[in-house]
Amino acid sequence: MTEYTWPNGVGDPTPEDIRRAWSATVAALPVGTAVTGKVIGRQPFGVFVEIDGVPDAVGLAEIFGSPSGTVPPPLGFAISGSVVDHAEHNFQVRLRLDDWGDERVPLPLAPNERLRTARP
Repeated sequence: MTEYTWPNGVGDPTPEDIRRAWSATVAALPVGTAVTGKVIGRQPFGVFVEIDGVPDAVGLAEIFGSPSGTVPPPLGFAISGSVVDHAEHNFQVRLRLDDWGDERVPLPLAPNERLRTARP
């Protein structure tokens, strides 16, 4: 994928998996759906999320519009939120998180940082 650094740890869906499952993803996650999951990738603009129950979906929660001083939560952070949009051009489920965690200082962020663990 060329637009963003995709999480690509062991067990993460590939860009092809995500494209192939897009119609099912949109059907399973209409706008307004409550979701839970975990952070599998961090960038300065937000986090990529593995969405519980939808294995070939990737969520993106952008930090824009969050409270002042908000930084992306750490890898592995359990999230809850809701679906706010579907980005057809890059097959991402846009999320609004209920909680960005308690951190209000920037966390160390290595280039292309991502979680590299297998899914249960």
